[in-house]
Amino acid sequence: MDLKPQDLLVLLKVAAHPPQRWTYAALGEALAMSASETHASVKRAVASGLAVAPGRGEWSPVRPNLLEFIIHGVRYIWPAAQGPVKRGVPTSFGVEPLAAKLAAAPGEAPVWAHPAGRAKGPTLSPLYRTAPDAALADPALHRLLALIDALRTGRARERTLASKLLEAELTQFGAPIAT
Repeated sequence: MDLKPQDLLVLLKVAAHPPQRWTYAALGEALAMSASETHASVKRAVASGLAVAPGRGEWSPVRPNLLEFIIHGVRYIWPAAQGPVKRGVPTSFGVEPLAAKLAAAPGEAPVWAHPAGRAKGPTLSPLYRTAPDAALADPALHRLLALIDALRTGRARERTLASKLLEAELTQFGAPIAT
C-alpha cells in the first residue's frame, strides 16, 4: 500500500487539532475530499505506521513517526515543482513562522497559485490539489503545510530551520499522541 500526498494532508489536519474528534465526512469536508478518500488515507497511514487505530473508528497520528517521515522523506517522495510568478497563497518562507526568521524581497516568497491569493511570487506545486483551500480555512494547517514546503524546496538553512519549527509546531499542539 503506497502512501499518497492526501494521506499526509489528512494526518496534518488531525495533528493540528488534537482535542477534536473527526468523522470521515467532517474531515473530508474540511479538506475538500470525500469521506471515502479520507477513510482510505487513514487506512494507508495506519498501515505505514504514521497512525494507530486502537479501536473501531478511532485513530490518531503517531507524532514521532510523522515528524520523522516529514523531515527525512517528504522532499524525496513528493518533491515540489516550481513554476512562473503568479498570484496565490503564500507558502514556505512566505508564511509564519518562517517569514519572521528569513528575510525575503517582495515577490520572492513562493505561492500556491490560487484565485483567492493576495500575494505574488514564484509558484510551487502544493502537496495535494486541495491543500491551498484547506490552508486558507485553517491557519494551523497552513503553517504546517508551509513548513513542509520549506523542507520540500528550501536550501539547507531553510530546511534546518523548518525542521526545528515543525517539531515545535507538532509538539505545541499537545503531547505526542501514541508513541
